[in-house]
Amino acid sequence: MAKETMGSLNARGKTFCLVASRYGRLVTDRLVAGARECIAQHGGRAEDVDVVWVPGAFEIPLAAKVCAQSGRYDAVIALGCVTRGETTHNEYIAAEVAKGLAHVNMATEVPAVLGVLTVDTLEQGLERAGMKGGGRGYEAASVAIEMADLMAAVRPKVKRRR
Repeated sequence: MAKETMGSLNARGKTFCLVASRYGRLVTDRLVAGARECIAQHGGRAEDVDVVWVPGAFEIPLAAKVCAQSGRYDAVIALGCVTRGETTHNEYIAAEVAKGLAHVNMATEVPAVLGVLTVDTLEQGLERAGMKGGGRGYEAASVAIEMADLMAAVRPKVKRRR
């Protein structure tokens, strides 16, 4: 019988970097709070979660890549909100953030999780960020925890810098 491996929601002993957009901070602050809540609820320590603030969503992939390459983190969680305006600008930004994070995953082999919302209105952003707790920041962190656990299970053991 073939061996099956999957990650668990165990954040103990793991380190995380939240790369968060300052643009739309009203929404992003809720995403960050949700991610921190999830990590804490699954055994992570507050001191093992760093937050790196970038000006906007477009800057997230570069910061995520540098953080992933640092060897300090088991996973990187990208958090922000791209809101539709009167032009298609939001579509270009959202697409580049998603492509950039996919590149970070493949180039660094460190999970880089997409927790960037794409919404029509600020109200939608607040709702999806979790006005009453949880939300997309929490969900993104749960994916990061599981992927970090899975990567630890399937890759050879290496020493990390901290």
